[in-house]
Amino acid sequence: MVATQYVSGTANSQDMNNETKANEMSRSSFLKTAAVVSATFFMSPVLNKVMAGQKVLDRQTASSRPNSSNQPILTKRRILGSGKNSMEVSALGLGMMGMNYHRGPHPDRKAMIKLTHEAVERGITFFDTAETYGPFTNEILTGEALAPFKNEVIISTKFGMNYEGGVANGLNSRPERIRQVAEESLRRLKIDVIDLFYQHRFDPQVPIEDVAGTVKDLIQQGKVRHFGLCEVSAETIRRAHAVQPITAIQSEYHLMWREPEKDILPVCEELGIGFVPYSPVNRGFLGGNLNEWTRFDSGNDNRSALPRFTPEAMRANLAFVEVLNQFGRTRGMTSAQIALAWLLVQKPWIVPIPGTTKLSHLEENLRSGDFELIPDELRELNLELSKMEIVGDRYPREEQEKVGH
Repeated sequence: MVATQYVSGTANSQDMNNETKANEMSRSSFLKTAAVVSATFFMSPVLNKVMAGQKVLDRQTASSRPNSSNQPILTKRRILGSGKNSMEVSALGLGMMGMNYHRGPHPDRKAMIKLTHEAVERGITFFDTAETYGPFTNEILTGEALAPFKNEVIISTKFGMNYEGGVANGLNSRPERIRQVAEESLRRLKIDVIDLFYQHRFDPQVPIEDVAGTVKDLIQQGKVRHFGLCEVSAETIRRAHAVQPITAIQSEYHLMWREPEKDILPVCEELGIGFVPYSPVNRGFLGGNLNEWTRFDSGNDNRSALPRFTPEAMRANLAFVEVLNQFGRTRGMTSAQIALAWLLVQKPWIVPIPGTTKLSHLEENLRSGDFELIPDELRELNLELSKMEIVGDRYPREEQEKVGH
């Protein structure tokens, strides 16, 4: 009887143990599931808007999809220019300037070369530099970084400055100077031909027809492929284009600076010229990482001299960024992605060139190509932003006088 009771007791104990284990497993499973759901709920506001439509979820998936070296993030391409003066580039380019010039402390050279390689692997084919960035050091960095991809990428650089003691000293677009810069840039960039050669700033001492004619000669000699201008007026574009067809105009253009919409974009559309916005995230401000406490005191950051980047201006203009944040919360987009997606939807021949020194920001920027703002969204965004008053000019007076001629 005792034995029977022992066996029976053992069986009951095993049943209880099994039941306990099952309950523990069920509880563990429940807690894991609850944790995942809870984390997802708090980490991804988009899921709260799931009933708003599948497109929202698609955007969230696109922005978080891991990268594979076998599958570039950026696959879309765009055409700058028209006819025989056109060239195909990635829908977003990479501005190289900030890797060692005008953007404060930066990682070491090897890190920037590695980041440039990461950009190529992720689908960027269009890289922008200039002799005056440094001066000269940014072209050297660009040439070294892109040497393994010779004939696989497009490199643009610029002429139009004088130098004295290694420092920029006034404008110079005389024909002999343009030819000299072309030779020096070819050497520093380690290339056989310059894909896109911009005049960096209009030189009032040299007729634009002479500038265009000199670049035309360089094209015929096989040293340059395409001609571009930076920060010029519609009249200057027409005059230059009549001598040598222009492939691209480069100017500042973003949600906080829309002046090109008045005259420049219409003339580009009329003449079949591409448009390349520099500082498309307003020198990082639209990314939401700068505020009135940010200091640009490294000695290598031009934002310290820009009226729009004083503490007072940034404090006031953060309201502009908050509009982008609110717009993005229901769409799975960051403020920087909204700024870039907005540019991409303006015209199919616009190719922004955001710069960065961080891989995370590079991938964030490239994901903006996955988003397409629809007309209703554009109207909503433009309406909200039109209510905002922007504080501060984009350039000091002496710098502003050098553009738009």
